Amino acid sequence: MNQASARERLLDAARRRFYDDGVNATGIDTITAEAGVAKKSLYNNFSSKAELVRAYIDARHEEWLGLHQARSAKASTATDRVLAVFDAYIDHANDGHDGGFRGCGLLNAAAEFPAGHPARDAVRAHKEQVEHILIEGLDPMVGTAQAHELAEHFSFLLEGAVARAGLEGTPERIEHARAISSRMLAAR
Repeated sequence: MNQASARERLLDAARRRFYDDGVNATGIDTITAEAGVAKKSLYNNFSSKAELVRAYIDARHEEWLGLHQARSAKASTATDRVLAVFDAYIDHANDGHDGGFRGCGLLNAAAEFPAGHPARDAVRAHKEQVEHILIEGLDPMVGTAQAHELAEHFSFLLEGAVARAGLEGTPERIEHARAISSRMLAAR
């Protein structure tokens, strides 16, 4: 087995276990067993569990960006491009999750670490990038000052909806948040 495939299997196992069971509740032995690799393979690819957690967060971020890019590419209007952010979260919620949809995997991971921890900082950077994507989409529609304010409102609406959707195990709250945002844009 080559190193790349071991790394991919480890990240895939981490993605499932960290999302379903939590970062701190998931030990290295669980990840290596699920990945079907020796513990040495883990340490050949990641210097520590902390490095694996960071790789997991980066991979989740890239996964979401991919979902957003796919949705944004299909958007035919400026409004659709803004709403593509919500659509990407809906797509994430509809992805098959072994233990059911539990909300944003990044926020779930961040909640397990103290303030100032690198994992929290990485999640914050992701959320800031999502808000920046909203600003970029809104700016041509409403102007820079309003774009910043409206992007913040949409971020709050989105994060609250994702949290509730995670508690309820269904994307319905995110779909409602998208509809509210669509009505807000139509009213401008």
